[in-house]
Amino acid sequence: MQNNSKITPCLWFDDQAEAAAQFYTSIFRNSKIVHVSRYGDAGQEIHGKPAGAVMTVSFELDGQPFTALNGGPTFKFNEAISFQIFCDTQADVDDYWQKLSAGGDETAQQCGWLKDKYGVSWQIIPRILIELLNHPDAATSQKVTTTMLQMKKIEIDELKRVAAD
Repeated sequence: MQNNSKITPCLWFDDQAEAAAQFYTSIFRNSKIVHVSRYGDAGQEIHGKPAGAVMTVSFELDGQPFTALNGGPTFKFNEAISFQIFCDTQADVDDYWQKLSAGGDETAQQCGWLKDKYGVSWQIIPRILIELLNHPDAATSQKVTTTMLQMKKIEIDELKRVAAD
């Protein structure tokens, strides 16, 4: 399958690429698995995967292409890379938070960040947070920042309340 995007994130999994792609495409609207490729006999002495095992999964999340690779246990995800999801409503924040954090690392939840059950980091960001952090009144911006830093999941009403005080 040809991908016409110039930049496509590739996520390295041990052997959960297909399950992860199915998980992510079940969460985001306008998402789909595009293609699954499988390991053959060639190169088995290098990759160590049995013929027929999933090698890569091409998928789209709301139109954004991704590739998931079953590359083995060599590399692990960390917080140095995360995916941002911008939300217009608290209902969207709550929905993404609940679905993506299910089975994930609860100790990694801070300031709208979470780590899902595969170790991938996500930022669930209400668009209004960006507006309030860039508020023309520096005191308001500072109050919002202080409040946000105390949150795990971002609560829009609380940010608005602090900004209005």
